[in-house]
Amino acid sequence: MGKFNVVEELRWRGMVHDHTPELEDFLNENSSVVYLGVDPTADSLHIGHLVTVSMLRHFQRAGHKPILVMGGATGMVGDPSGKSAERNLLSLETIRHNQAAIQEQASRFLDFEGEHAAEVLNNYDWMKEFSFLDFVRDVGKYITVNYMMAKDSVKLRLSREGAGLSFTEFTYQLLQGYDFLHLYEHKNCRVQIGGSDQWGNITTGGELIRKKLGGKGYALTCPLITKSDGSKFGKSEAGNVWLNADYTSTYKFYQFWINCSDEGAARYLKIYTFLPKEEIEALEKEHAEAPHRRILQKRLAQEMTVAVHGEKGYDNALRASQILFGKGTKETLLALSERELLEIFEGVPTFTIAKTDLENGLDIVEFLAQKTSIYASKGEARRSLKGNAVSINQQKIKNIDHSISTSDLLNDKYILAQQGKKKYNLVIVE
Repeated sequence: MGKFNVVEELRWRGMVHDHTPELEDFLNENSSVVYLGVDPTADSLHIGHLVTVSMLRHFQRAGHKPILVMGGATGMVGDPSGKSAERNLLSLETIRHNQAAIQEQASRFLDFEGEHAAEVLNNYDWMKEFSFLDFVRDVGKYITVNYMMAKDSVKLRLSREGAGLSFTEFTYQLLQGYDFLHLYEHKNCRVQIGGSDQWGNITTGGELIRKKLGGKGYALTCPLITKSDGSKFGKSEAGNVWLNADYTSTYKFYQFWINCSDEGAARYLKIYTFLPKEEIEALEKEHAEAPHRRILQKRLAQEMTVAVHGEKGYDNALRASQILFGKGTKETLLALSERELLEIFEGVPTFTIAKTDLENGLDIVEFLAQKTSIYASKGEARRSLKGNAVSINQQKIKNIDHSISTSDLLNDKYILAQQGKKKYNLVIVE
């Protein structure tokens, strides 16, 4: 894609919170190197992080070179921004492992080949030789304590009773500021981007560049994406939506997007996808004409699941969703892992029976009336069976004399009993 006004693009997408006043003019006149810092405090990105990675991709599409800086050094310190307590410090071995995992995830969004190829660096590589005395002499003398104390990330922590702020965390903004200075000198980097909670750290880097080199560094931040309780997504926070399927399964990842409100889906399509303005506006119009079809949510879930988990992951998530709404088959259930099965039917009433109960076969009427909560009596169960309204493992039971046996087990442990399309019980056989 050719060069375009990336700030204008980000602005209509709702991805601009604050920026250096001259940034837009600078970018319109120059192809720049733009960097985003990521602290590798976990071995996966989450969707809060994905906002800034998406920003970086927009810069690349507009003809600028992106650099993703892994905070191997700063990750050992911990950023106090938006935190109510100090982080646990990580070993270098853990940080290197996390860096490799994050770089692999980032490669799904950034192009590491071509004219404006993305680059991944680790700030540990230029910080490891710095002695404490060298740092306070060559960096610390340019930034006053008054300047550092005025940052919101510092003031908020100091204002919380009993929280405090260690010297280690207090120095974080100097360390991140030095990254910007280093990249300015060695990579011709003029722009740093991040979440709105990073404004103070980013502008500290700009101040270092101004005072030490007489140069100009530019900043741009985006709004933070928050969870339903108002807290931000973060790698050390609970309830996150991760890109790693081991932490957030493909099914749950898909469900997060498909369950968005109309307003949320419209907003997320702009922030997280790279669909052009005309297409998003057409989708919004189509959705407004038939909201019950959930056009925005379906397209959002498709775009995001394919981007992170591929077409196969999207197809699997779609099948899992269809199973939940009674559109699956026994074969699709058998194809699920135990984890996937439990995630799909999370919250469904569960009951436990002994495996010995099934050795000689268990009458279907007795099973439904006494081993599940679907029916209050055997008579009710019989009437439902005659009405062709009962399914076992999503297979209709038409024979009132049917027996439940071990051959009905899913993953050698579960039986899914169902009335109609949406009333389920999951029976655990032990």
